[in-house]
Amino acid sequence: MSDKLEESKRKAKETYDSAADFFDHEALGFWARYGASTVERLSVKPGMRVLDVGSGTGASAIPAAMKVSSEGRVVAVDLSGNLLELAEKKAKDQNLENIDFIQGDMTNLDYPDESFDAVICVFAIFFVPEMEKQVSELWRMVKPGGVLAITTWGPDFFEPAYGPWKSILRNVRPDLHSEFNPWDRISEPGTLEALMVDGGTSNIRIADELGGQILSKPEDWWTIALGSGLRWTIDQLNEEESVRIKNENVNWVKENNVISVGTNVLYAVATKD
Repeated sequence: MSDKLEESKRKAKETYDSAADFFDHEALGFWARYGASTVERLSVKPGMRVLDVGSGTGASAIPAAMKVSSEGRVVAVDLSGNLLELAEKKAKDQNLENIDFIQGDMTNLDYPDESFDAVICVFAIFFVPEMEKQVSELWRMVKPGGVLAITTWGPDFFEPAYGPWKSILRNVRPDLHSEFNPWDRISEPGTLEALMVDGGTSNIRIADELGGQILSKPEDWWTIALGSGLRWTIDQLNEEESVRIKNENVNWVKENNVISVGTNVLYAVATKD
């Protein structure tokens, strides 16, 4: 296993273990919204077996479990034990007993070929450096007639607030600033389709969806940062830096009357012959 992959997994686990404290805040309602929307795009029926990788707090696993009913089964996998604890509580609160929550690595699941009727990966594929290889691995586990669904961020991620976030961060901690995000590699329909083709999938459908997250107050933007992939950067700051960056971000949102941030997404669904 490459050092780059190991570093990527370590960073993702640390980020979302930490972000779990805000992950299900109402200001981050987009997690649940797009997880459910991904499942709605699939023909999930009672009795099916579903694998959800990068499952977080169950945004797609729980809707899938409802659709497969007691006759089916959902396997929900995530690196973050903290997120899975929240997911398990949600499932228990809804009396769902047909989900297996597994803290694990989607690059090394080792299920047999053609094990699942549907494999779902929402906002996680881009954490793997060799995305094509990972798509191929997920596709391997799809039964004939089954589907693989990949959901990722579209263009203008968290704008108009994200651009100023990066500028403020660059002024305070230039060593943490980057103009590139891992999801940028597949943030256009063409690049996402190319990934699916290179991963060996077939019968590919690509759809985009314009979306946004309402900010009930300016401070919600900082809450989004704390409950998303931006959390890793925040955790690298000392207390003084964190307070300064938070205040400058919140003040920018307030002064510019920002009432929502963009959450545009892309969906790819491939059906195996």
